[in-house]
Amino acid sequence: MKRLAILGSTGSIGCNVLDVVRQFPERFQVVGLAAGRNVALLAEQVREFRPALVSVADPQLQTELRRLLPGGNSIPMAAGISGAKEVAAATGADLVISAMVGAVGLEPTLAAIEQGIAVALANKETLVVAGSLVMAAAWQQQVPIIPIDSEHSAIFQAIQGNRPKDIHRLWITASGGPFWRRSREELATVTAAAALQHPNWSMGPKITIDSATLMNKGLEVIEASVLFNLPPERIQVHVHPESIVHSLVEYIDGSVIAQLGIPDMRVPISYALAYPERLPMELPSLNLFQVGTLTFEPPDLERFPCLGLAFQALAAGGDMPAVLNAANEIAVAAFLRGAIPFPAIPEVIARAMAAHVVQPLSSLEQVLAVDRQARQSAQTIISHLLE
Repeated sequence: MKRLAILGSTGSIGCNVLDVVRQFPERFQVVGLAAGRNVALLAEQVREFRPALVSVADPQLQTELRRLLPGGNSIPMAAGISGAKEVAAATGADLVISAMVGAVGLEPTLAAIEQGIAVALANKETLVVAGSLVMAAAWQQQVPIIPIDSEHSAIFQAIQGNRPKDIHRLWITASGGPFWRRSREELATVTAAAALQHPNWSMGPKITIDSATLMNKGLEVIEASVLFNLPPERIQVHVHPESIVHSLVEYIDGSVIAQLGIPDMRVPISYALAYPERLPMELPSLNLFQVGTLTFEPPDLERFPCLGLAFQALAAGGDMPAVLNAANEIAVAAFLRGAIPFPAIPEVIARAMAAHVVQPLSSLEQVLAVDRQARQSAQTIISHLLE
């Protein structure tokens, strides 16, 4: 039986992981859960799966969680980043599912790796902000990092049995989000409520907004570059509104291998949990006759400049991707609360990047300091936009 610790258990990925666990109780045991502020849902998960340790976003939430649980005072609890790190590294897990949203997932994921624990990675920001450090730690500890994101899972599946040196190019697909057909004038007036209506996927608010701006695809390009050790010029993005082809790998002989499937995150999750096996999931089969047509279009970087900014950050290297990510998190939060319009998201990011002098990545402390500085810079930029 494989023991699982789940970081971000109440988010979209975390809930889907637990749904897979429900289907295969003889294969998986949940030993740790780390969540944010959704205490009511976390209490339900604790009652059902009975983990050895539970963590919440801050200590004040522990009182509420204990109140919701029978015998709550006897359940080991932790809080904050240190609590998430404890769930990742000190619960005896065989596999840590890294599904927290944002750069907050970096330290707990790194804690698991440093303890020699395998990681199923859905928190792309971990590799965006500190990719070289994380991959070096994984190499040193001989820890596998198995991608959960549908695009990276597709690439991971498509390279099985092939030599890395034979890969010519990666093609990452994007749904285009809810605004792919909107003009620049229309994009200027879109609301957060409209941006949260993704046509194909059910995701959390931050990732859904990133999909609408195409920043999610930009972050995935950076993650793919780190995970598969390829330069940005050998990674392309194709907008594929049907979300059936999850990504493709082109080889040096001209062959292209793609992974197709219904847009359901339980497919790549189950693959990551059971790798190298596959689980008999009770999901609808892909019906290509019903789908009919698969379409692919080049991304429009004028209407969706966030993708271009991500390529710029990747080309700049060093700590610039950390600046990109931090500024994006602040800008998306501002958009969600109605403080800035949709087109201001890339503007905030571009200004924060322009104000930063790139330094090579050298330590976790440096990454955390750059992250803090970039967030402060983005907040200042937003304040000036509102004047």
